Amino acid sequence: MSTIFKDTEYANIIDLKGIGQSYDGGDNWIIKDLDFIVEDKPDQGQFVVVLGMSGSGKSTLLRYIAGLQKPTEGSVLIKDVPVEEGEHVSMVFQQYSSLPWLTVLENVALALRYKGISKIERHEKAQEIIELVGLKGHEQKFAQYPNLSGGQLQRVAIARSLLANPKILLMDEPFGALDIRTRLQMQDLLTSIWRKFESTIIFVTHDIAEAVYLADDIYILKSSPSRFVKHIDVDLPIARTKETKRDPHYTELVHQVEDAMMEVAEM
Repeated sequence: MSTIFKDTEYANIIDLKGIGQSYDGGDNWIIKDLDFIVEDKPDQGQFVVVLGMSGSGKSTLLRYIAGLQKPTEGSVLIKDVPVEEGEHVSMVFQQYSSLPWLTVLENVALALRYKGISKIERHEKAQEIIELVGLKGHEQKFAQYPNLSGGQLQRVAIARSLLANPKILLMDEPFGALDIRTRLQMQDLLTSIWRKFESTIIFVTHDIAEAVYLADDIYILKSSPSRFVKHIDVDLPIARTKETKRDPHYTELVHQVEDAMMEVAEM
């Protein structure tokens, strides 16, 4: 196990062991000896942000956890169960992933539809999440632009993922295409969701300031081959507002992460 991951008394909610990825039979390894542990902290959850240079394997890591890709070697466990045998884990992408021929309500309820839940019940549950993410009044709109803005389309994706599994949320640069005002609003929405559901959120971004604002743990990947080499404990209060970004300690943490990223880039 990598020395940056420590075993404690908590159970692991996500556990990747000895992960390797090769596309040519093992002559070249894109990822090698990668470990990744996220603990199931009671009454809190975790907000983990993964940073790394382009091509370091951040998105691939999320695909492993979601069960969308199988590594060449190693194991992927969700709550000690192999990912292919356990509960479904949803993923929010940078690209809008809603089905444009379905309404907002139908998109959000989609995960429950495949679980055999009745239409009335799944729409009731979907309505609750829709209101939580600030989409009340948009339920019957088709989930496509220009009916909905980019931020609203991402709210649909987040709502659908929450309804499918509120305890684990995977997010691959979900705010990258949004304007700055909408991006800041979505950051605050995400921190409120984390507190409400005590979720485990794994979030990939290139934005260091965003990473520090959202995370309670930041892990940095190096490339060639990819593995985790740095951990930064973000010791800010869990409840965060725009005032957090004016705290000198927040600025110190941003600089610390910037320095760590530059160090990793030179490895």
